Amino acid sequence: MSAVERAHWQEEGRHMEGAQRNEQAHVLFGYDGTAENDTALRWAIEEARLRGIDLVMCHCWHWPYPEGHEDPRAEAVMMRAGENLLERGKRRARELGATGTVHGRLLRGPARQALLRESREAELTVIGAPERLEEGAGVLDLAAGASRPVVVVKDGEGPRRVVAGADGSAWCDEALGFAAAEAALRGWELRVLYACWEPAAVDAAELALFHDRELLEKTRTAELEAAVAPWRERYPELDIRVSLLLEPPMRALFDAADEAGLLVLGDRGAGLAPLGSTSTAILREARRAVAIVPARHD
Repeated sequence: MSAVERAHWQEEGRHMEGAQRNEQAHVLFGYDGTAENDTALRWAIEEARLRGIDLVMCHCWHWPYPEGHEDPRAEAVMMRAGENLLERGKRRARELGATGTVHGRLLRGPARQALLRESREAELTVIGAPERLEEGAGVLDLAAGASRPVVVVKDGEGPRRVVAGADGSAWCDEALGFAAAEAALRGWELRVLYACWEPAAVDAAELALFHDRELLEKTRTAELEAAVAPWRERYPELDIRVSLLLEPPMRALFDAADEAGLLVLGDRGAGLAPLGSTSTAILREARRAVAIVPARHD
């Protein structure tokens, strides 16, 4: 067995060990070792603590040479550097208040593909991001492709409020459920926002509503209350406030983002397809934490 094959076998063994370990409920955190990553790490620590589950800190290393190129020494050095970085990350998590089990997870491959693969087994994934995401950023790919919730953390703490976008359709139930659970865990209020002035996105049968604002408001209010009712029943102590706005969703959600400690958006669960234009724009521009919650398909 060559040195390269041995290193590959050792990493595959670690991958299998990690897969067995990660069968336990856990929060997956993408760790890059920078000081800027601390804000997102604090969020991941808090998620794990509130949920009573493990924290898995994941670092990805990528072989930069063409396929088939062998350099056992370089590969061993890169792997060792990744392992050392994860050890520092675990110590940093303790310094920031982690009290539960913290695992290190070293993955091979580009970060976006590796995190997407690992996110399938996590209860949720937390990742840090710069204040403004550029087109093609790996964070956008992860949020678009993940089958479980992804929380993108940018700035520090905001108001103690979860804001969730709704549109009255069944596919947003997952997002509302996630938002209600987060608000209940954190002891925050929940505001459910339905901005319903979107005539270009409705079926032809509903276009008439936009010629009668009173009827539009009455119809959409009933839809909003029906969407929120199950979560009022499940979390009777939760402060849930609903807002119906006769304006475009993107504008309303942009305005609401600055008033939220966490903004929760739904995704129609279209697999690896890009996020919708509204979710993408808000995720790129929002200054604080944004959760993207895909609709599940059993």
